[in-house]
Amino acid sequence: MHTVQSDMPDMNLTMQKLVVLISFLVFFTAFRAEAQQHISLPHTGFTPDDIALIVNDADPLSRQIGDYYQKARKIPAENVIHLRFPSDRRVLPIKEFKQLKTIIDERTRSHIQAYAVAWTEPYRVGCMSLTSALAFGFDKKFCSKQCTPTAPNPYFNSSSRYPANDHQIRPAMMLAGLSFEQVKKLIDRGVASDHSFPDGTAYLLSTSDKARNSRSSGFKMAAEEFLGVFAVQLLDTDVIANRRDVLFYFTGLPEVNMLQSLNFLPGALADHLTSAGGVLTSSRQMSSLRWLEAGATASYGTVVEPCSYPQKFPSAVVAMFHYATGATAIEAYWKSVAWPGQGIFIGEPLAKPFAPLLRKVDIDQFELKIFSPNASILKIEESAAAAGPFKPIAHEHPIHRGENVFQFNFNEKKEGYLRLQWH
Repeated sequence: MHTVQSDMPDMNLTMQKLVVLISFLVFFTAFRAEAQQHISLPHTGFTPDDIALIVNDADPLSRQIGDYYQKARKIPAENVIHLRFPSDRRVLPIKEFKQLKTIIDERTRSHIQAYAVAWTEPYRVGCMSLTSALAFGFDKKFCSKQCTPTAPNPYFNSSSRYPANDHQIRPAMMLAGLSFEQVKKLIDRGVASDHSFPDGTAYLLSTSDKARNSRSSGFKMAAEEFLGVFAVQLLDTDVIANRRDVLFYFTGLPEVNMLQSLNFLPGALADHLTSAGGVLTSSRQMSSLRWLEAGATASYGTVVEPCSYPQKFPSAVVAMFHYATGATAIEAYWKSVAWPGQGIFIGEPLAKPFAPLLRKVDIDQFELKIFSPNASILKIEESAAAAGPFKPIAHEHPIHRGENVFQFNFNEKKEGYLRLQWH
């Protein structure tokens, strides 16, 4: 370990060395295998190996989407689940779904944490969305009768990085679109978003539609929570236009105008609270697909009448928080909905714009970016052997809110084995 430079000038050199070394450990997938073998670190978000890709071989578009996504994200071939069933319908009968779910469960490898679904129709199973039915299995407790609450999401605002292990669910997200070109652009945006640290704005709109404005009471909390982390605009308006930096857009209306005038940054999350946004095709209200067509990378909507419970829609503060920790789009969005049984998640599941980025800038010289939604503590442990024992090499060290950039020297051949932990 040698000279270290940081964008935090108040640190002494020793502290800088620790932060940089620890930062080096946060993300190392860009390294060659030799470096990876010497460094262990906490899991910050799903990887392609965590995802099972479900393809309907009876649907040519599904096959085309699945093939492109597998190559774009390097999904292992053994993680691809092939089904065959009629696709030209919006609602999948419960009995048929249960038969398909049995096949899916049998073909899902034990380490899989989530599903990417390579089609747009069907998107509903009885009174549940397809994505929730895949996660929970079909169960009427996730449905609503006469505007009642539904079963809770055990993954809501969870710190878990392994929902299949910790909560016995596998979240699902649909690679949805009306054409291959639309879905290809969606996938490309997701890939482009990775480690991009976008300098974007969260637009949180309190609209004139009282019935669909039920979650806006939480927007002030989001603005306070992310002060100095994200640019957040709280707006009392029904529409925004000609904005070039849209990273988050949460609103409540049956139809959202002027979407084509906006520039959504790669990785953007956006949705509108309304009854039928999740009715992806032939909806009487604006389909959530319109967000993806306008440039968002993931969205959400309900497939049956939810009765304006804010718990049935994404919480802005929760989604933004988990996204900022380096989680993927599917993790951040699923963790943000308390009662998701009636809601469909669509988009590119593995988009991760705030995942830590490490790059080699010269021989034994590296630069690392870390993004954090709050002040946190990092510590580093070292060992001469891979199996340990590990021991701390210095005091715990702070990471600041927002973006942190470090430059450092590191020779993985001489430094033994390292283990990172943070709070």
